[in-house]
Amino acid sequence: MKLRYLVAALCFGVGVMAGKYSRETNEHQPSGSDGQTVEFRIAKLNQVWEKAKRMQLSPVRHAELHSDLKIQEKDELQWKKVKVEGLDENGEKEAQLRRNFNVILAKYGMDGKRDTRPLESNQLKDHDTKEGDVFEDPRLDKLWNKAKSSGKFSNEELSSLKREFQHHKDKTHEYNILMDTVSRTEEIHKNAISPLEGDRKEHVLHQKHTDLKQKMRDLSQGFERLRKLSHEGFTEDSEFREPRVIELWEAAKRANLSDDELDSLKEELRHFETKVEKHSHYQEQLQLSHQKLRHVESLGDKEHIKRNQEKYDTLAEKTREMGYKMKKHMLDLSNKISREGLKHNEL
Repeated sequence: MKLRYLVAALCFGVGVMAGKYSRETNEHQPSGSDGQTVEFRIAKLNQVWEKAKRMQLSPVRHAELHSDLKIQEKDELQWKKVKVEGLDENGEKEAQLRRNFNVILAKYGMDGKRDTRPLESNQLKDHDTKEGDVFEDPRLDKLWNKAKSSGKFSNEELSSLKREFQHHKDKTHEYNILMDTVSRTEEIHKNAISPLEGDRKEHVLHQKHTDLKQKMRDLSQGFERLRKLSHEGFTEDSEFREPRVIELWEAAKRANLSDDELDSLKEELRHFETKVEKHSHYQEQLQLSHQKLRHVESLGDKEHIKRNQEKYDTLAEKTREMGYKMKKHMLDLSNKISREGLKHNEL
């Protein structure tokens, strides 16, 4: 009887251990070589995160990077499953992931080179920086200064308008980064070794140029909207306040959706806008918490420092988590609008 219990216990123990190691292998529990828990399940993302912690990024920008890396991690882990199933034969998804990763590196100044990319449109660089140059783009600065002095906007409306201008500036920066990666890909394409490799790179390059054209159209439409807003002001029936939500709504209206589909999407966008505003609030609180922590550190009270550090760490984690969910939701909405628009165009 004792022998039977001993054998059963051994079998159970082996089963548990096998399950444990199998689960760890499949889930890739994040831990470093020293056994310490790490932030991401992909080594290169952890390297970027560790490097970022040594850089002088603001708390908000640091949290934004974390959200971007979490999106990249999710996409790369999904792609690995797709690759195993043989569903990315032409390497299009792999190339897109590589491009997204390069954009993240360039966006946060970690691509190993000094960021000399212009933040403004290509043709406008030869101007002196003046006090009114808020957005480092003469066209945006001219519009902004005109709107600010027009008397058409309340303080709240000016704050909303400024967010839209900043969003456009960020989109322009991302476009310039993407254009830079395409230029580098073209150089690599020239050095293709085999016809097969050349065909594959040709396909990837074509996709990148398609993305560039779409982003340029989005920028043109965005600037036209800013120009109209600056001259006419906000209308009473403005549906949304947040730039990212407005951008999605404008895309939806161009996508040939039915009235019912637009109404349904409008409701979803309202919920999304609430999420965006909540995230913005947390970003503001994070910045304030960081300033308070620095002040407390200068006073030298260890107990006070510890309490404020714990509050700051909790707030930073919450802000990163909300940022990830918000960005994921935005990508899902953008893909949904693209799919529905494509479906209607095919009918």
